Amino acid sequence: MASRPGGSGKKEELMEVDVLTDIEIERPRSEVADYVSDPDNATAWYENIKKVEWKSPKALKVGAKVAFEARFLGRTMAYTYEIKDYVPGQSLVMSTAAGPFPMETSYRFSETPSGTTKVELRTGAARRDSGPSSPLRWRVQSSERIARIFPTEVDS
Repeated sequence: MASRPGGSGKKEELMEVDVLTDIEIERPRSEVADYVSDPDNATAWYENIKKVEWKSPKALKVGAKVAFEARFLGRTMAYTYEIKDYVPGQSLVMSTAAGPFPMETSYRFSETPSGTTKVELRTGAARRDSGPSSPLRWRVQSSERIARIFPTEVDS
């Protein structure tokens, strides 16, 4: 944790969070990757995402910007991601410096020896904290909950 002076004269704490989850899905990698990488599908599989709006021409490519509205810990958060890296069928990396705190989210897709698709979702964030009276609370969901986020069947 690094501290730095805040605008009010109080010290603000900068807390870093790095959450990695993964799941295996019994679907072809290209199908899973296409579905999960498409921001327009986020409200269908990600419970906290309530709204998605493209801020640039609607094309999944480096430099594209997508705004999300999410409900988390009883609050609404709005933030805009910029796509930093995209390799169709393999990976997607998005980051933002605006919104409630800077964060980066990455998705990696790979085939397992058993023929399923492994999806790794990593979110890293740094959040300013006004001290011990307002701790950063992250709910790390169980594997069972993560399994319900991803569809078992992808609609055509």
